[in-house]
Amino acid sequence: MPRALWLLIIGMIVNVTGSSFLWPLNTIYIHDHLGKSLSVAGIVLMLNSAASVIGNLYGGSLFDKIGGYKSIILGISITLAALIGLTFWHGWLAYIVFQIIIGFGTGIIFPSMYAMAGSVWKEGGRKAFNAIYVAQNLGVALGASLGGIVAAHSFQLIFLANTVMYVLFLLIAVFGYKGILVDSGKQGTIDINVPTVTNRKNLYALLILCTGYLLCWVAYVQWPTTIASYTQEIHISLTQYSLLWSINGALIVVGQPLLNSVLKHLTASLKLQMIIGIGIFIVSFLVAGKATVFSGFLVGMIILTIGEMFIWPAVPTVAFDLAPKGREGFYQGIVNSTATGGRMVGPLMGGMIVDMYNMSALFIVLIVLFLIAIITTLLYDRSLKTKMVSGTIHGQI
Repeated sequence: MPRALWLLIIGMIVNVTGSSFLWPLNTIYIHDHLGKSLSVAGIVLMLNSAASVIGNLYGGSLFDKIGGYKSIILGISITLAALIGLTFWHGWLAYIVFQIIIGFGTGIIFPSMYAMAGSVWKEGGRKAFNAIYVAQNLGVALGASLGGIVAAHSFQLIFLANTVMYVLFLLIAVFGYKGILVDSGKQGTIDINVPTVTNRKNLYALLILCTGYLLCWVAYVQWPTTIASYTQEIHISLTQYSLLWSINGALIVVGQPLLNSVLKHLTASLKLQMIIGIGIFIVSFLVAGKATVFSGFLVGMIILTIGEMFIWPAVPTVAFDLAPKGREGFYQGIVNSTATGGRMVGPLMGGMIVDMYNMSALFIVLIVLFLIAIITTLLYDRSLKTKMVSGTIHGQI
């Protein structure tokens, strides 16, 4: 892998490690420490995600105009300012305001990280996105494992740890990313060799695919929100719950390279890869829906992890292949904002269903969402002449 990609990987690990001190515990903090209902917790997380959606779209467009370095520095600066404030003031109203600012700041960062990764190692195909994905989950494993232990003593230290990690991320970006040159459309132009109708078809295909991607995230985000709160009600400790996310991250770090070898050997298409992943998601939620003790949730998390290894890296790979020259950031912004949209809608929807009905009703709804996602994944490329397959050249279908 290129040196520039390694720098992006290191930055992503530090970034997500800091975030993972808090994000799996957000619902628990709002519900148990601030005394708010699951529905109210869902609204707060929805506001955070809504700001992140705006940040993703803005950040993706910003990448195409001014490049990744300046975009990332801007996102880190905004996020760090909010984290410093959250360290000192984390009461109810302050928590809402700072979560919104954090959502916007982090939203700016991620499209540039993914777009830069794809640009600095185009010949790597899906490998560049897999590498960033693995780095992200290594950060989840580190942050969640430490976060549960620290939170058991004091949430104050959680806020401080998040801030310290973002200071480190800022230093990595300032000294490491400035020299990274990517072939981005800094003038906001689109390759004239790609017909406009093709651009439109590619965008429609991505939007159809992202519809299913959104539904998958609506379901997935129940793990750090409604399911997290439910585990507390059945007396599973914070340390045990955080261990689930540590296992999630560790399995991805170890398992993704093995999965890559399998997919390469089977020459599986990205579409088949995503459909298999959604099917595995369904199995995971069927297991979690029946779980009443820690071991049941552990099995569900392991299955969930296998499913996400199939899906999450595949979608940005498809987006990068579909993107016309000079629009890489915008297309990655769509993908990231879709995922964030799922994280926005999911907590509120899940909290309302559980408050009005019960956890069993929630799991039934989630299975239906996955079935719809399978349909959209099957249909997204019907308007394109050839199917998206592993190793496609950027800008070609």
